[in-house]
Amino acid sequence: MKIIHFLKKTIHIFFLATLTLLLVSCSLTSTNENDSYLNIPDPNFEQALIALGIDTEEGLDGQVLRADVEKVRVLDLNLPDGSFEIQDLTGIEGFVNLTTLKAIQHEIESIDLRSNTLLDTLYLQGNLLQEIDLRINTNLVDVNLSSNEIYTIEGLTELNKLKKLDLSWNFMKTFSISNTSIETLFLNLNELQTLNVSEAENLKALNLTTNNLTDLSVSSNTQLKTLVISNNSLQQIELSHNPELQYLYASSNAFTNLDVSQNQKLVDLRVDRNPSLSCITIKEGQEILTIVRSEYQEIRNDCGE
Repeated sequence: MKIIHFLKKTIHIFFLATLTLLLVSCSLTSTNENDSYLNIPDPNFEQALIALGIDTEEGLDGQVLRADVEKVRVLDLNLPDGSFEIQDLTGIEGFVNLTTLKAIQHEIESIDLRSNTLLDTLYLQGNLLQEIDLRINTNLVDVNLSSNEIYTIEGLTELNKLKKLDLSWNFMKTFSISNTSIETLFLNLNELQTLNVSEAENLKALNLTTNNLTDLSVSSNTQLKTLVISNNSLQQIELSHNPELQYLYASSNAFTNLDVSQNQKLVDLRVDRNPSLSCITIKEGQEILTIVRSEYQEIRNDCGE
């Protein structure tokens, strides 16, 4: 009897052990299968991936093979027929080797790019973004976020390779950037009241058309070549520290005086529609190829006379 009891107990233990191994194996297999796929909840996003030949499986199933997206370095979602209006870019986190992302004129309200650390080019203009965090994307060089609804952007200080940033047509009221790498900055058609570019020492082009600026300092931006500040409320600006300046567009402001006598490389000056600006100071012998001014504005060597 003892032998029979022992055999029964041994068989029972063996059965439980076998069952446990089977369950663990099934669980691991299920997990591995799930890990092989990436969730793509937006059918338009998935349809775009199919059209681009990235999603290699037939039909819309709300997922894509990770192995397929991990090969992608450039993702351009601006398809010729414009038929896919993407609202949700969930799944973009699986594109871990992505260096370029273009998703223009869609309906994207938010985006998480924390997993896309290799990105150097980001074009998201014409969406519905209100804010964006780029702190992890330190390889970014060229960023275009124009024509959104952005009022705040995080992480610019960490972007030490950033060369060009376009935030035009947004809702920025205050903006500051301290990157020494930045060369081109577009902030046209925002609601800017204050702007600090004093630590953007290598800035070459600054475009600020149509904002609410009453004060602006560019004295630290000694490499500046293009300054577009039309349609603001500026009364004065100091340009003696900008010897490289070639293009100055300052129409439709509230200037009371303007001195460009130290800007010997200036080739294009536009200062019309400044009702309180009657005299512009230009150095004797200074040749500026294009000057656009109102009929009541005169050019003199010394407007203090």
